[in-house]
Amino acid sequence: MKKIIYLSIVLIGTLSSCNKFLDREPLGDISTKIYLTAEQDLASYAAGQYSALTSHAPSSYSLGTFALDNGTDNQAASTPEPLFVPGQTRVGDTGGDWNFSGIRSVNYFINTVTPRIENGQITGSLTHIKHYLGEMYFFRAYLYFNKLVALGDFPIITEEVPEDYNKIRELSRRRPRNEVARFILADLDKAFELMLDRAPASNRLNRFCAALFKSRVALFEGTWEKYHKNTNRVPGGPGWPGANQDYLKGFSINIEEEIKFFLDNAKASAKIVADQYTLAADYPAMFNSNSLEGNAEVLLSRVYSTSADINVFHYVVGYIQRNGGGNAGFTKSMVQSFLMKNGIPIYASNSGYAGDASYEAVFKDRDPRLGYNILKTGDLLANDPSFNEWSIDGKGYYYRPPIVIGQNENRNPTGYSLKKGLTPDAAQAPTKTSTIASVVFRATEAYLNYVEANYELDGSLDANSTKYWQAVRKRSNVDVDYNKTIANTDLSKEEDWAKYSAATLISPTLYNIRRERRVEFTAEAMRWNDLKRWRALDGVKQFMVAGFNLWDENYKLYTEPSHGIDKVNLIEFGNNGANVSSKNDGKYLLPYRVNSGNIAFNGYTWNQNKYLNPISTTHFRLTTETPGSSDYQSSSIYQNPGWSTQANSLAEGD
Repeated sequence: MKKIIYLSIVLIGTLSSCNKFLDREPLGDISTKIYLTAEQDLASYAAGQYSALTSHAPSSYSLGTFALDNGTDNQAASTPEPLFVPGQTRVGDTGGDWNFSGIRSVNYFINTVTPRIENGQITGSLTHIKHYLGEMYFFRAYLYFNKLVALGDFPIITEEVPEDYNKIRELSRRRPRNEVARFILADLDKAFELMLDRAPASNRLNRFCAALFKSRVALFEGTWEKYHKNTNRVPGGPGWPGANQDYLKGFSINIEEEIKFFLDNAKASAKIVADQYTLAADYPAMFNSNSLEGNAEVLLSRVYSTSADINVFHYVVGYIQRNGGGNAGFTKSMVQSFLMKNGIPIYASNSGYAGDASYEAVFKDRDPRLGYNILKTGDLLANDPSFNEWSIDGKGYYYRPPIVIGQNENRNPTGYSLKKGLTPDAAQAPTKTSTIASVVFRATEAYLNYVEANYELDGSLDANSTKYWQAVRKRSNVDVDYNKTIANTDLSKEEDWAKYSAATLISPTLYNIRRERRVEFTAEAMRWNDLKRWRALDGVKQFMVAGFNLWDENYKLYTEPSHGIDKVNLIEFGNNGANVSSKNDGKYLLPYRVNSGNIAFNGYTWNQNKYLNPISTTHFRLTTETPGSSDYQSSSIYQNPGWSTQANSLAEGD
């Protein structure tokens, strides 16, 4: 059984895509009498849901999770994020976020297994059986949270959907987002109740994962409702489209009570985890180890292996080591947000900042997390003599970022290359497979969720917040006196989008809470959701994505390289064959101002309607009063504000 469970966890993609037995079971094609009647059945079925969790995708030629913050003020890819460019995002005819396949699979399990547990019809350990049921409540919550983030209001479906058109129309009715969020929290409470402190097998969810995720969901919804209130993106706000639906005529909301409810839950559930888990002393080891079993901070990770009987791996380390490419680079804004080791922002007169003309200067006396997350000249890499291209730069050491290489997948767009996840293990060098574990949940999130929820509720920090924030600073070897940081913060000198909510500057204290989160979770796929829930994008207008300081000194890494490394011809914008931005645009590399045809040549501009994604046209077509009608106004669902039901249409204002 142990081997079956392990294979189910590791071979997530294979299990969920190829196991037709599980795929068809909810359709009634196979008798349920011979399945989901034993503990190992439940373990295997639940393992098939793990592919929904954010982790490095098996066999993916990419930076995996580390690239998911591309398109924010933290990271950039070689091509711009279309959401920030007017005219680039349209209503789809099909596809999109409006689907129920995963939810349907989980509902089938819960509705089948629950009565069988009550009737004693499942063999095996009862505590383990209940644990796997708890896992499925967790996954329903996880899937619903993704819908909440993408679409806001969403149908709450817990039963099997019959093949009846009118019943489908009825079940498709959207519920206000605060109700959806409360439903998610209730599922996570059930998961916490059913799951064990320690899972029956390694690398599986435990009850503290449910508490941590509950704090994430509650903090998201509480801050969303706080900063988006009085808009059409919050139930009851002016222009909220749900108000036009007959089935929501009786809906009412006390928005202040809802905000408090969610922030209270975020704080309480975060404390459960923060008081249970300590922080690991070795920050880099959480991201460059093949196994995180026994790590004090990690609640859940995904493991990989090249052993013959498992053979599930990725290529993340290889992409990091391909001279710092991988088609992701940190921005100037991100790098400048890191404090000095003394806890003072870089621009303060007494900070000791050495500037950014060279890598040596950028990293001098800075928060060590900067050096943990970003490569600098001289960092050790793994040398693979069989890879001829590898000898071009560094000869086993990082020398310069590949800012002008031809293939996007091997390029670094900004000059600040990813280091998180790097291991000098020669077995994981370029062209070879990677097996570093992927962190799914870690306890620092609970620490920082508590601090943020506490301040959002009270406008001050209690003793627990002080303890948690100082613990994060201490582990990072940064001065723990966050009040000194706050006192030296000048928001006018910060380039961070998150210094705003709804285009209004926030307090220096709240900003530094957000800064700590930004720095701690570098390249961990947190930034997009944070920017959206804080409503931090309203003021993004013609924002130029910038990278490292190219034109003071770093250009010499290409035109005057040392150690016998080949020269690279840097051609400024305005000349034939341009491959870098012009000095006339400033000393910082501007990756999207190399070609005048680039869609973001004039910068990033945000449209508030894009905080929520549109629903594809086909879903309105399938829920009209008359089947197949083009009268989308008669659909039982409604489009998100600022979007049309017409396929290929733009958001209002684009």
